[in-house]
Parts: sequence; structure tokens; C-alpha cells
Amino acid sequence: MAESFPVVEEIRTICRPRSVAVVGVPRSLKTGRLFLMALQDQGFPGPIYPINPRIDEIDGLKVYPSVAAVPGEIDLAIILIPHDQVLDCIHECVAKRVRGAVLFTAGYKETGTAEGAALEAEIVRVARAGGMRLIGPNGMGLYRPSAGLSFLPQLSRESGPVGLVSHSGSLTNIIGRMGVERGLRFSTVVSLGNECDLSAGDFLAYLGEDVETEVIGGYIEGIRDGTRFLAALKHASRRKPVILWKVGLTPEGAKAAASHTGALAGSEEVWRGVARQGGAIPVAGFEAWVDALMGFALIRPPRGKRIAILAGPGGLGVSAAEACGRASLTLAAIAPETRERLARFVPATGTSLGNPVDVGMSASLDVEIYIEAARAVAADPGVDAVAVAGIGLSTEVNTRYNEGMIQAQREAQKPFLMINVPGFDAGLTQTFCEAGVPFFASAERAMTVYGLIVRYDAWRRGRDE
Repeated sequence: MAESFPVVEEIRTICRPRSVAVVGVPRSLKTGRLFLMALQDQGFPGPIYPINPRIDEIDGLKVYPSVAAVPGEIDLAIILIPHDQVLDCIHECVAKRVRGAVLFTAGYKETGTAEGAALEAEIVRVARAGGMRLIGPNGMGLYRPSAGLSFLPQLSRESGPVGLVSHSGSLTNIIGRMGVERGLRFSTVVSLGNECDLSAGDFLAYLGEDVETEVIGGYIEGIRDGTRFLAALKHASRRKPVILWKVGLTPEGAKAAASHTGALAGSEEVWRGVARQGGAIPVAGFEAWVDALMGFALIRPPRGKRIAILAGPGGLGVSAAEACGRASLTLAAIAPETRERLARFVPATGTSLGNPVDVGMSASLDVEIYIEAARAVAADPGVDAVAVAGIGLSTEVNTRYNEGMIQAQREAQKPFLMINVPGFDAGLTQTFCEAGVPFFASAERAMTVYGLIVRYDAWRRGRDE
């Protein structure tokens, strides 16, 4: 319930600010300038107040010497000044009734010094006493297209169903830029940095209730409050899938996480228990994380476990069948009527009408074979999803392949998993994903993700029942 997490309402206010101050915005094109450029690039609808005592105007905006000098109200402050000046700025923000702040600058407890830890603790104390919440330090803050918020220029202005929580700012930048290629649009992305105040658990609770978010992803280096994190995870996962990539589970990873954000990592065994109890979908590695986000975002219910595999290269069909078994999925039993339909256009030599359906290499020259075969198996009532490993041998042929497969999926209203044929770079990924049909680099990755989806659906149904 929302009342169990009062922080949700505080975060909701921060994620929908009516005005933003950029404190310490530089005159020249340095990293801090990107925050101002990003707000303008997103078309932030409210007042933007640049703060710098040595500048009068920047990018067509009046610049103010301090937070106190701003004539209007400020909901969110993005603080870019040196770490030893931040405490004074927080005092000013509290006096101005600022609701939240992003602390971009590092140099606090993650340094391992008593002075750094003490300064961070005092910043948090002053902010919380004044009713203000903090993101960071050493974090990029917020990207929320529907609110006109961004931490980097040239990110998509189109919002979508995926919400992300990350301890790494660079990963949020990377996935924000390349997400479009994989069909990913975002509701909210938050780069938490070192979590002096608001935590990953707080944002999990928020995203669990956010009406714009349907799928949640997280890159987690450490967990500050295990009890609170687990409660927030349970709260969110009962409503929507939560795909978590946890690092710091090896001695080497733990050491790197500690130097990056000051995070205290835990053991792999403990993490598995947290994920299992909390209903999380655990993944390992960037590619697995993005694959899962794409799959959960694009593949809509119903999502049963009976898979029909359609392939031109026979070996890829066999590997897809094996991957199907490893992912605890089942090969669909192709109905006799479906086989009769396939036999009308699939060549008789070098092919198979079982499952996998092997349409032969000639289908790469005549992709209508692929398209009609996909229609046939998708129409089979014993098939829940169709996995297709195919390719055309020219740009023109591939265009027809793309169009035909996308149309076949829309007609069937069943999940299609498109699988790359190695050695071909036909630009298929973005074409399919933008149409809402996921495209995977291999059969193994496709089946792994679809297996996660089926298991999550079963887990959630069990809880609902």
C-alpha cells in the first residue's frame, strides 16, 4: 500500500517539478553545462534558474548570483558546485523551501575519510530537517521525459513504460542513448550515485506505484538498508516485473563497487535469497539486463510456455530447441492441420514440418516462405509464442521480411521472438523493436528472456490467487 511508503509522495513531487535551479552552471562547455542543455533540449515547461555569481546570462536565460536571489519558487535544485560549498547551498535551499536536490559533486563518505563522512552527514541532516530530499552525491539525477527532465541532451523526448534505478550514472547515459535501438522508452530513470539520502529501495517503491511505469530495472552496487529494500522490492514486484542486475557479488566486484560509490556489497547467496523473497528477476551483465528489459517491455500477455520454432538455418533451429528446454519452456506440438498448411509452400527437400519448423535456406531468397510459415504456426491453437531465426539475402528482401513478420505478429496477437542469424548485419534490430517485436542476438538469449517472463507471470498469478 502507498501509505507504507510515505517517501513515494516526496519522490513524486521531485519527479514533477514546476521549476528547476541549476546551481554552479559553468560559462564554458564543461560537464555541468550539459544539465542546463538537457533541460532545454527536453523542453522543460517551467522556469529554469541558472545560478552563478560570475555570469549575467547564459543560453538566453537570466543567471542569478545565488539560490536566495531567485524571485520565484524552486522545486528542484541541481547542484554542481565543489563539494565543500554544498552545505552552504543546502542551507539556502532549505530557506527557499526547495523540495529536492541532485548532488552531482562527489567527495564525501566514498573517500573513506572521517571528514568526508561528517560533511555528508551534516548535509543530509540540514536537508531533512528542512523537509528536503537528496539524490546523490556523485549522481546524475533524473531523466523523466513526461516532466521535461533530463541529465543529458539528445535523449528521447518520448516517454515509455520502463523505469530504471541505477547506482551508475554512465550506465544510465548509455542505456538512455541506445535504448531506442532496442525499443526501450523510459518513464523515469534515476542515477542515485552514493545514496546519502534517497535510496534504491525508495525509488523501487515509487516506481512500483508510478502509473507511467510498467517494467522496472535496477543496477545495484550495494544495499544500505536491507529490510527496507526487501519491503520495497516486494511492494513493487507484486505490481510489475522488477529486473535487477546486482554487482559486487565477487571479491573483485565488491572492491570496485566500494571505490565507485562507497557501496558495501553482500554475498551472492544472500542476494539470491533477497531476490527470491522479494520476487525480483535477477540477471547478470549489461546484455542480459537490456535483453530482459526489452522482452518484458515489448512482449505483451498472454505469454504461455509452448514455443514454435521457425528457422532457415537448421542448426539454429536445433540450438533454439535446446535453449527452449534449458529455459523450462516446451516445444509446441504442431497440429496436423498446421502441417498440411505448411506443406503447401515449404519446399519438400531439406526441410522439416515438425517443431522446429525448418523452412530451408531457400526461404532467404523467397521470404514469403518465412512469412507464411510464421502465420501458419502462429494460428495454431497449441502455440503460445513463435521464435523465428531467419534472414533475407538483400536489403530489398529484408525489407519485405521485416514488414511481413511484423504484420504476422500483429495479426496473431501472440509473442514473436526474432532471432539474429550470425554473419548478417541487416539493421534488423531497430526495425523490429520499434514495431514492438523484440529482436535477440541469439536463440539462447531469446529463450532465456522468454523463460523469465513465463516464470514471473506464473509467480504473480500464484500470489494473486
